[in-house]
Amino acid sequence: MPGLPRIAVICLAAACAWPAVTRALPDKTHPAKSQVRPEAKPEAPQDTGFLNRRIELHGITYRFQVYLPEDWRRDDGKKWPIILFLHGRAERGSEGMWQTQIGIAEAVRNHPDRWPFVIVMPQCPLSAYWTDPAMLELAMAALDQESAEFHGDPARTYLTGLSMGGYGAWELAKTHPHRWAAIAIAASGVFWSYEPERWQQANVLPAEYARAVGHTPVWLFHGSLDTTVLPRQSQLMFDALKATGGNVRFWLYQGILHDCWTRAYDEPDLPRWLLEHHTPAAPETLAEFLMIPLHPPAIKLTAAQLDSLAGQYREPNAHGVATIFRQGDQLFEKTSGGEVIGLEADAVDSFFRPGDTTGARTVHLTFERDAQGRVTAYVLNDSRHEERWMKVPNGAGK
Repeated sequence: MPGLPRIAVICLAAACAWPAVTRALPDKTHPAKSQVRPEAKPEAPQDTGFLNRRIELHGITYRFQVYLPEDWRRDDGKKWPIILFLHGRAERGSEGMWQTQIGIAEAVRNHPDRWPFVIVMPQCPLSAYWTDPAMLELAMAALDQESAEFHGDPARTYLTGLSMGGYGAWELAKTHPHRWAAIAIAASGVFWSYEPERWQQANVLPAEYARAVGHTPVWLFHGSLDTTVLPRQSQLMFDALKATGGNVRFWLYQGILHDCWTRAYDEPDLPRWLLEHHTPAAPETLAEFLMIPLHPPAIKLTAAQLDSLAGQYREPNAHGVATIFRQGDQLFEKTSGGEVIGLEADAVDSFFRPGDTTGARTVHLTFERDAQGRVTAYVLNDSRHEERWMKVPNGAGK
């Protein structure tokens, strides 16, 4: 026991000396300070997609959106095709975002690969209309600002609008006819619903706009049952452009009401058509009118053909089960939610769900077979995405 205090003193002294010893030892795990190479700073991530933007005009700040494709780069010097999109009446506001919910923005979200464009989407305030001179100035200022910052190509600058935005697009087409390589307008015209007296000039206004637009290519879309903006509006503009030797296409969607823009912007040919045009270009005369059916023509199949498709089909996540069954000479689908929907055939193994007249997409079911001709699955396609529902072996779906 008497030796314990001495031992404690020795241990305490050693503990106090240890930090000094360790500091004196050479550091074999780290290079000398002079040999350390500073790490390169990581590059800041580059924002693409839908971006919040602002512009100040005459002391007023407006919020809006611009879309940049994923492969857009600030430093590559590449010029990009650029689109000015004007939204409809329901998307007016000051938050700067409502206009990204419909039209071209929705089409871009569904199929970004189809739209290699910078897209400028200004927003019209609630108390205004796109045809107001101040709003037309706003639209052009937003286009100029974004075109300068995001490398918009002056030779591939396009204009599009729907409904009220189409009214504004016609004004911009008339006042800046040489700015646009091509123009696409859905459910609109030059007779504004909030100024019905313009119809008193029905004999002169369409020709006035047509002469101003000249040979700039124009593609018009309208629903045949539209009671908000009558299809006659597009018909009058088509006739006027045709009479002046313009370049115009007019697609009238049979059985669709005001919202024809869902179908229009979902057309795979639309972005391709835009990219085919640039300024300046040799004048071209074209007048194309097409009536687009709401659904493909239906065909009748035999009971045996329909029975070969009957059965239960499991969705990709293996939870929901749909049932295909025949009743008489009609094929039906009972969805995983219990809804029963009639199916119409447009080919032996291709069916569609008859839609409504709001412009909604047609849902297609395409059945797949193995080498022996037995049905193994169906692919559900609503033009936004595809799902493969596998057929459940007999007795395994319960």
